[in-house]
Amino acid sequence: MFDEVVVAVGINQDKKGFFTMDQRMDIIRQAVKGLDGVSVIKYSNLTIDTCRELGIRHMIRGVRNMLDFETERSIADMNRRLAPDIETIIIPTAQEFAHISSSAVRDLLKHRGDTSQFLPEGVVLPTPEAGR
Repeated sequence: MFDEVVVAVGINQDKKGFFTMDQRMDIIRQAVKGLDGVSVIKYSNLTIDTCRELGIRHMIRGVRNMLDFETERSIADMNRRLAPDIETIIIPTAQEFAHISSSAVRDLLKHRGDTSQFLPEGVVLPTPEAGR
């Protein structure tokens, strides 16, 4: 679909992430390793502002179900009002991955369960900190 893809990892000041930003960046880099034309960046401003800074005209958002779709559609509608020159493309996940959620994987990880079947091949998650 695109010659170049930028995986942009946002910093949400309202959330305390399970992984640090450096850990998240490392996990994503592991997942895209070997894919030509894919880069990974982090940002802390509005997504559309990052798109403008980088000259990006299309955002890809993935959804697993209708709840995800409604949330992403609302975000896309707001972004369209703020930045009509940047288009959002919503892509549904393949059915075999629809059941995988970050919450479920985090819960497995917290309880020392095997997460390997829910992650891209080659991705190794850091061990969660004690007390989390």
